[in-house]
Amino acid sequence: MAFLILPVLIVVPVSFSPGISLKFPPQGVSLRWYNNFFNDPSWTAAAWLSVKVALMTVVASLILGGSAAFGLVRFPVIGRQFARGVLMTPLFIPAVVIAVAVYSVYASLRLIGSTWGIAMAHTVLALPYVIIMLTEGLSGFDKRLEEASYSMGATKAYTMRRIVIPLLTPAIVAAAIFAFATSWDEVILVLFVGGSTGQTLPLKMFTYLRTEITPTIAAISTMMVGLILVAYVATELIKLRRRRHQAKF
Repeated sequence: MAFLILPVLIVVPVSFSPGISLKFPPQGVSLRWYNNFFNDPSWTAAAWLSVKVALMTVVASLILGGSAAFGLVRFPVIGRQFARGVLMTPLFIPAVVIAVAVYSVYASLRLIGSTWGIAMAHTVLALPYVIIMLTEGLSGFDKRLEEASYSMGATKAYTMRRIVIPLLTPAIVAAAIFAFATSWDEVILVLFVGGSTGQTLPLKMFTYLRTEITPTIAAISTMMVGLILVAYVATELIKLRRRRHQAKF
């Protein structure tokens, strides 16, 4: 774990370096490269596009993955395991193969460079993670709570909104974080289907590193690590709050 984490931690002090090259330890402290990121329209545009695509991916994958997980858990029909295997295939197929296949379809539909197109492609990659998380959450759900709600005259929509979804919040949040991270970190698919206008932040970082290496990359990397840490802490706090709430009853 130390071997994997220490290089990431070294990026943090490097991002505050006042020099024009990556140097550790830094010769001073400066916010120069953070200012460079926020004052450069090309960087902020790429970051905003990544946020939009990631949020669209989260919404689409939660809707589709939630429906699939609910069907796999609640409706044990013939072929369920085969359907689950098909839904899991993006985990095993190399991303470059998916990218080539998606590109051939998008080229005919004129979706190259489309924000919606990039989000749909990312949804394909995020869907297995969402299904795994929500399937696990639904498998441990006590159906007697739903039956008690129905016996009191509640409708299915009301029970879903007030009973099922609140109790599945930790699984939903975890699935959303995985979907967001999958979309945020994806480069290969965007390289194929992003075109000249769909340059997300990871893709811009990748292309930037091919021509120039400055502490701006370290500053962006530090902010991305911070975003992941905030998401992780938020997930743990939600789980802790849910456990305390359940312990009261």
